[in-house]
Amino acid sequence: MLNQNQIPLLDALKANAARPHAPFYTPGHKLGEGISQPLADLLGKAVFRADLTELADLDNLFAPQGVIQEAQQLAAEAFGALQTWFLVNGSTCGIEAAILATCGTGDKIILPRNVHSSAIAGLILSGAIPIFLNPEYDPVLDIAHSITPEAVQAALQKHPDAKAVLTVYPTYYGVCGELSAIASITHQYNIPLLVDEAHGAHFAFHPELPTPALAAGADLTVQSIHKVLGAMTQASMLHVQGNRIDCDRISKALQLVQSTSPNYLLLASLDAARQQMALHGKMLMSRTLQLADEARTRISQIPGLSVLQILSPPSQGGLGGSSSRGGLRGYPSFIALDKTRLTVTVSGLGLTGFEADEILDEKLDVTAEFASLEHLTFIISLGNTPDDIEQLVQGFTTLAEKYRRTNLTIKSHLWQDLFTTQSHTLYCSPREAFFAISEILPLTQTNKRICSEIVCPYPPGIPLLMPGEIITKSILDYLQQIQTMGGFISGCADTSLKTLKVVK
Repeated sequence: MLNQNQIPLLDALKANAARPHAPFYTPGHKLGEGISQPLADLLGKAVFRADLTELADLDNLFAPQGVIQEAQQLAAEAFGALQTWFLVNGSTCGIEAAILATCGTGDKIILPRNVHSSAIAGLILSGAIPIFLNPEYDPVLDIAHSITPEAVQAALQKHPDAKAVLTVYPTYYGVCGELSAIASITHQYNIPLLVDEAHGAHFAFHPELPTPALAAGADLTVQSIHKVLGAMTQASMLHVQGNRIDCDRISKALQLVQSTSPNYLLLASLDAARQQMALHGKMLMSRTLQLADEARTRISQIPGLSVLQILSPPSQGGLGGSSSRGGLRGYPSFIALDKTRLTVTVSGLGLTGFEADEILDEKLDVTAEFASLEHLTFIISLGNTPDDIEQLVQGFTTLAEKYRRTNLTIKSHLWQDLFTTQSHTLYCSPREAFFAISEILPLTQTNKRICSEIVCPYPPGIPLLMPGEIITKSILDYLQQIQTMGGFISGCADTSLKTLKVVK
């Protein structure tokens, strides 16, 4: 057992920041002396004394032998991994590295269609061929959940030469599928299960949270420590266990997708966040779960609003209802819910999620994580306070009392259309389409053409189109509907959506 009280990287950074010396190395601001005054007024100069480079006492991220190695070993033990890598380019670089380390050009990888755009970037970089699985779809909520073990089994029977399976656990809505069953099936083919666990870094620290991916049998998992724990934005971790992953290939892949000048403030924040959770994680998560339960209970009682949750038995109605397999409305792709993730359906107020988001943010000082056509999703974490919850509840109370409309006509069942086998067709590999000669056409002329760019509402960053896919009228209609209702389209060159880039 390691001493989880230790913070070796943070201590080394603190010592070097305090050491009197004449700096003739990067960064150019030289311990904050060269920082512009407006930035110094905002942040103070003290933080810049710790904005250091790979000095002798601070180790090297790509060949760690000192304090970074020690910090990563402590993190591996705390999160239940055999080996852990610190990431300074977010979970994006971890997902990319996972694909690069397990798949080469032409290799098949099985993954859900509702993956984050970072997985598509990994396909482009590696040249791997995606075998997409449709996640289970909830037509009442218009939400896609997880993939099922049955779908993975069928895909592996059809494609036994696949090199890896990748899944998302939990989804952006906090929904968790049957990961242990998926791991068992994947391992029957002696290939690794890769997990995008960006939103599940806290699972290991409280028994009332879903099972962590590593404990469920994942071979590799990537976690955004900054999203739900106490690290700085862009600071993440990649964890590996077992012998199905070549750790040397992970290290080499990370060298391709991470900066050679890593930010030590980010690295130190990972060290500190690990210590905080190792020592106080259960207490912090107990308090967070209590706040989330209060928010969920009070908001669900406001007329016109409903909250995503699991209820038992199914006859209780509402948004939840557990089956014999524990899933929402009997869906095996929904067997657990992260209770710190709060999704509120606002369409019962006659408002779209985008309209409600704007009112809450601009008039009621409550800011959600993301909005969709019918829902708002909030992340409740160890940094939230009882006052935050009170403001959230009062914001929704005011929204329901003062901004309610008589009716709302939505029809967005894009997710339903998108996640059927007929609605998206991959004509060529994402890499081939990305690097193919392309042309820019008016949106109205792109139906049935091959897309050559990533197009997605962000967040949550799930591409509705990706390089190599055939563009369909239903997807074009939905993209325009999202934009008309106030959503934001990212990834494509023309975010106004007047044009799209297609393979020539």
